[in-house]
Amino acid sequence: MLLHIIAGARPNFMKIAPIIEAIEKAKASGKNIHYRLIHTGQHYDKKMSGDFFEQLGIPEPHANLEAGGGTQAEQTGAIMVRFEKELMEHPSELVLVVGDVTSTMACAITAQKMGVRVAHVEAGIRSGDWGMPEEINRLVTDSITNYFFTTSEVANKNLIQSGIEKERIFFVGNTMIDTLLKQQSKFIQPPFWNELQLTEKQYLVMTLHRPSNVDNPEQLKRLLPVLEKGTQQLPVVFPVHPRTRNNLEKFGIQLNHVKMVDPMGYLEFNYLVKHAKGVITDSGGITEETTVMSIPCMTLRNSTERPETCTIGTNELLGSDPKALEEALQKLFSNQWKKGGIPPLWDGRAAERIVEHLLSLYAL
Repeated sequence: MLLHIIAGARPNFMKIAPIIEAIEKAKASGKNIHYRLIHTGQHYDKKMSGDFFEQLGIPEPHANLEAGGGTQAEQTGAIMVRFEKELMEHPSELVLVVGDVTSTMACAITAQKMGVRVAHVEAGIRSGDWGMPEEINRLVTDSITNYFFTTSEVANKNLIQSGIEKERIFFVGNTMIDTLLKQQSKFIQPPFWNELQLTEKQYLVMTLHRPSNVDNPEQLKRLLPVLEKGTQQLPVVFPVHPRTRNNLEKFGIQLNHVKMVDPMGYLEFNYLVKHAKGVITDSGGITEETTVMSIPCMTLRNSTERPETCTIGTNELLGSDPKALEEALQKLFSNQWKKGGIPPLWDGRAAERIVEHLLSLYAL
């Protein structure tokens, strides 16, 4: 059996690493399973791509479609055209896509149009917010997927309610947590640790990337002063994308306690999260990592596709009102934050279960 594994953006890399490792173990035990790793090039700078491959031990891709840049439509089209050529030159029995980025949707569509079955890792998650490009990617991908590998019972329920047969849904756990648990002992203190005089639990981490937060000058001017006043003088470390940094300069926003740093590799960033007092974010994936590491997490969004991080884990959904962030910070500093727990099957073995199901499905 030959399958294609698709990776295109930073969140994908953490999810495919354990799957590739599980496939290699199956091959070593005599199973007839082979793969081609395809990097679509959606994230093409080193910090967003190359560093992750090196740190997570991901092998060199068999092909790089180099489809980065352009609008979402241009990127989708470029990925589809180039992946079609890849499938024509290297036919396979299955295309395995992960997550909810543009590459996920584009390669799923291309595969189905060429009569190749699709398996979706992290299927069934929903935010209900069609203003998020990722939500459109999820809906389209799951509408044409053959096999669904899920991270939660909520995702299972979403798929069943949409008419998917239970026999095609496999609750396996979270491959991103496989990577986190494997790499935790290898986390690296970031180079600016001493320069910023950071100490254990005496700083916060912030990540913001959604246009509703970083492209809106009024929102930033309402949000960032709360961080300046509500963190009890603790520094807020902000790994910031160059575009966001330019926005802050353009909007004339001055920061004191918020310390902007360049984007980091996986091992450095998660060292920072693990030793933080709390995390402020608008990312979905980070809420999963903070849940497993028992770090308080404040999400500046009105909805989440990972509700288990709130109902079970350490995450709280605050919305976009800075007043809610102010109240959450007060709760954090008064030691009233919930302890949280770890969702079922987030145990580091999700990739093993995926490969076991693939072997069973294809009777290898």
